[in-house]
This record gives sequence, C-alpha cells and structure tokens, in this order.
Amino acid sequence: MNIFKQEFDMKKKSIIIWSISLMAFMIFYMAFFPTLTQDSASVDSVMNSFPEEMLQALGVREGLSLTSLKGFFSLTFTMMQLAIAIQSANYGFSILSEEERELTADFLMSKPVSRTKIYISKLLAALLSLLITSIFIGIATFIALRLFNAGENYEISSVIKLILTLPIFQLLFLTVAMFISLLFKKIQSVLSLSMGLAIGLYVVESVREIVDNNILGYVTPFYYFEPGTILLDGTYDLKFIFIAIGIIIVSIASSYLLYNKRDIHSL
Repeated sequence: MNIFKQEFDMKKKSIIIWSISLMAFMIFYMAFFPTLTQDSASVDSVMNSFPEEMLQALGVREGLSLTSLKGFFSLTFTMMQLAIAIQSANYGFSILSEEERELTADFLMSKPVSRTKIYISKLLAALLSLLITSIFIGIATFIALRLFNAGENYEISSVIKLILTLPIFQLLFLTVAMFISLLFKKIQSVLSLSMGLAIGLYVVESVREIVDNNILGYVTPFYYFEPGTILLDGTYDLKFIFIAIGIIIVSIASSYLLYNKRDIHSL
C-alpha cells in the first residue's frame, strides 16, 4: 500500500486550485501598480492621511511607499503569506486526522504498515504539495514583476531570497498545525482551525507593529520573514531562521510521538 502516493493523489485537486488562485492573485494585484505610479503624489497624500498604526498593521514599513515597486510588492507578498499560511495549516490540521473524521481509520490501521510509515508518508506528501505551490508562486512573482514594474528596477537577488523563505514558512505552519491537531480528540472543522491559526498569528504581527514590541515578534512567523525587511536589507535575520528550524523540529518530533501513542477512534 503506497500511502505517500495515495495522500498526494488526494491533494492534487487542492494543489491545482491553490496554485492557480495564488498565481492569479499575485499577477492581478501587481497589475494595479502601474496605475498607482501615474499619480503617485495623490496616492502618497491619501496614504499619509491614514493613521500610522493602520499602515503598520497592513504591513507598510517605514521607508517603503505603496507607490514604489518594493513597497507595493511587499504589501502584495504579505497578503500572499497569509493565504500560504492558511493552506499550510489546512494541510497540517487535516493529514493526521482525516481518517478519524471520515471514519476510515479501521481500513488504514488494518493494513500491514507501521504508524511511523504512515506518519512519514503523510508528512512527505504534504511537503511535496506545498513545495509545488511555492514553485508556482515564485514563477508568478517574476511574471508579475516583469510585466508590471512600471519601469522601476528591482534586485533579483532580494526577490529570490524572499521566495526562498516560503518553504520554511510553509513548513512552520504545517508542522505546528500537525502538532495542535493531535491535541484534539476529534477535529470537526479543519478550515476554521487553519484560518484561526493563520489569521491569529497575523493579528499578533499587526499588534506588534502597532505597539512596537519586538518581543511579540517571537510568537509569529510573519515577523520572521517580513517581506519589507528582506527587500530593503537584502538579508535574512539568521536568528529567526534558527528559531523557525527549531520550532519545526520540535513540532515534528512532538507530533510523531503523540501520533504513535494516540488512540485512534474509528467506527
């Protein structure tokens, strides 16, 4: 029984929908940028009339204007991160609980496969699914920047560095959601939990921006991989990279142990 292939086949439709939707969002949203640059003075005037706290909550960093390519792309990518977080958390909450929700655990557990193999197969299938999505997002990013840069130059190296954060970002939400899913006896709604986790951590990042408290940033991956910071500085904060990897390792180890000890409910 090839559990990996079965799990991946089950996600093919989801991969296609997420990939096409996110690519369309990136290209469609960036298409507005040339229009903004035609009357940049008016746009800047309107943006300056907004409370600073509101701009910070939206992810508009100091030194970045929405009428600049870096500023507009930073905001676009931030919105993209939120969608990616929901997708990753959705996979995390679902892959270890789907048999219990669908009452098919008897069928799976009756097969001559260990829980370790089941766990690894499901994790790898989810990882491949997310990797495919991130590749399509990367392609859409360069298409959008190529078509709608309004004549502004951009550093390809900084954009590549930002795109390369996606797999770690996805893996964070995936593995944390996997761990949390095993703390529930039974998950009724995967979507509500995935949206709650992603939006909740995004709100934490918005609050951090408003109160200017970097300690809150340690709680949310949105702070680890801020698009504006990476685009402006062209570098990563290695401290947060290591924290992210640490959280991923702990989440995988914890969820693996819980899954092997779990009393899986069935019919």
